[in-house]
Amino acid sequence: MGFGDLKTPAGLQHLNDFLADKSYIEGYVPSQADIAVFEAVSGPPPADLYHALRWYNHIKSYEKQKASLPGIKKALGKYGPADVEDTTGSGGATDSKDDDDIDLFGSDDEEESEEAKRLREERLAQYESKKSKKPAIVAKSSILLDVKPWDDETDMAKLEECVRSIQADGLVWGSSKLVPVGYGIKKLQIQCVVEDDKVGTDMLEEQITAFEDYVQSMDVAAFNKI
Repeated sequence: MGFGDLKTPAGLQHLNDFLADKSYIEGYVPSQADIAVFEAVSGPPPADLYHALRWYNHIKSYEKQKASLPGIKKALGKYGPADVEDTTGSGGATDSKDDDDIDLFGSDDEEESEEAKRLREERLAQYESKKSKKPAIVAKSSILLDVKPWDDETDMAKLEECVRSIQADGLVWGSSKLVPVGYGIKKLQIQCVVEDDKVGTDMLEEQITAFEDYVQSMDVAAFNKI
């Protein structure tokens, strides 16, 4: 298991292939797994590895919050496709034994006082109560984006493919069309629906303009609350 050496083209290709149908290294939210792999990459992947580049730019935006992301950082060889040989060595893993030492509700192996039992039962009841509550109404917005190429020779099909490769929790891509802007140049106009507390226009602009071989700029053509 692993990606190989992520400072080589082969390692980055393994990473790109792995992320073709995933937003994150593990699970559905950014975690210490993403940070471990991110720190092993020497810089932004090339534009043709757009799955890896999209992931790299997204995780880079969490740089200030990386210490607070969930999970425990493991050795780099613990992540990635199973059919790729781990060339990173076995060192550097954080001992996951610490997880076993955390007991939110007390240990059955230790003698409990009546007060401790009462507190533990209250916490369990509060936890179950929170789980059973209905989720809050999610605020969403419909956004129409204008994505402009460099010139009339830009491959617009590839440009749209790059845009749609951006994946995030709370982001759904919709319909699109090419709109003439003059001198034979067409811009991509594409619709998306976002959850307001998860995805913003700044994040979309940062990730879309990262495909700098195809994209000159991005503008918000329309923004409506749903």
